[in-house]
Amino acid sequence: MSFLRNYLNKIKPNFEEGGKLHSLRSVFDGFETFLYVPNTTSKSGTNIHDAIDSKRIMSMVVIALLPALLFGMYNIGYQNYAAAHQTGTLLEMFAYGFLVMLPKLLVSYVVGLGIEFAWAQWKGEEIQEGYLVSGIIIPMILPVGCPLWCIAIAVAFAVIFGKEIFGGTGMNIFNVALLARAFLFFSYPTKMSGDSVWVATDSIFGLGNTLPDAFTCATPLGQMAQGSAPSASLFDSIVGLIPGSIGETSVIAIAIGAVILLWTGIASWKTMLSVFLGGGVMAAIFQATGQTPVEWYEHIVLGGFCFGAVFMATDPVTSARTETGKWIYGILIGALAVIIRVMNPGYPEGMMLAILFGNMMAPAIDFYVVEANISKRMKRAKK
Repeated sequence: MSFLRNYLNKIKPNFEEGGKLHSLRSVFDGFETFLYVPNTTSKSGTNIHDAIDSKRIMSMVVIALLPALLFGMYNIGYQNYAAAHQTGTLLEMFAYGFLVMLPKLLVSYVVGLGIEFAWAQWKGEEIQEGYLVSGIIIPMILPVGCPLWCIAIAVAFAVIFGKEIFGGTGMNIFNVALLARAFLFFSYPTKMSGDSVWVATDSIFGLGNTLPDAFTCATPLGQMAQGSAPSASLFDSIVGLIPGSIGETSVIAIAIGAVILLWTGIASWKTMLSVFLGGGVMAAIFQATGQTPVEWYEHIVLGGFCFGAVFMATDPVTSARTETGKWIYGILIGALAVIIRVMNPGYPEGMMLAILFGNMMAPAIDFYVVEANISKRMKRAKK
């Protein structure tokens, strides 16, 4: 590694002020800081929320996402073989899913990082690491049938209008990955919903099976929206052997990611737990009043509820930051997600809209929590 460090030190003057490659300074800086911790210090005042830097956050979140990603790849193959009534080995199904998923990840990162690099060059700023997480989450929260061109457009929209115009990583109001999903949901609804987008239908390099063009497969939430109980068993719903967005089906894989995030201190357990409390209580209320065809806990294990609670509601940039605010924020998201699912069949998922609404309300929640605390202390001081 010392050879690489020496080589970077040798060519670095070319990218500094006055160097012949000065116009590519941001690109060089991005690669250097990705490989090594910068040895520079801040030249102006800084605002610190905690001691965890952005690189550590991004790397740990990516690691926490890997179990859900890997299982999602396997489930792509499993659903294809099951739809064709064929049997395949674990390796064959995983390899098929990997080949289906790889182009989606590549498109997400090429488009997203390309815009990040170009924006940094244009503004003369450092390249930020925020998209390392968004780039992997976006393909994971989409149906397997979503075309690559849709992913490219959604990524470009989310990065430019959801993050860069607000000032980049750490300044965005809404979760970037969810903004990409929302853009596709409202702009290209046939690519994001219905019964024809949840199973890969083409054979790749002799792996998988080619399914009929008219093949359809409903998700458990889609069946619930039609007023019937899901055909999938509770066991399959928890393991993740059901149709759904690529990385959102396995509760077990998501739980492994949750343990990693909580153990490393990246995510707030208060936010995470409160989402489940809000969703569970609201689902129990609907079950008690006979307005949902399933048990209350099925709302928790189906769809993107667990994935959203663990990986997106806990986003430190767009979530509430006060300790009391985290409880309010999480309960609001969990309850609203179930309300949307039950009361509006046109939006069978609910979690996406709930988290985006929570993102919008987070600053107000924090503001009023702080104001209430100030008022309480002032009253205490007057006594």
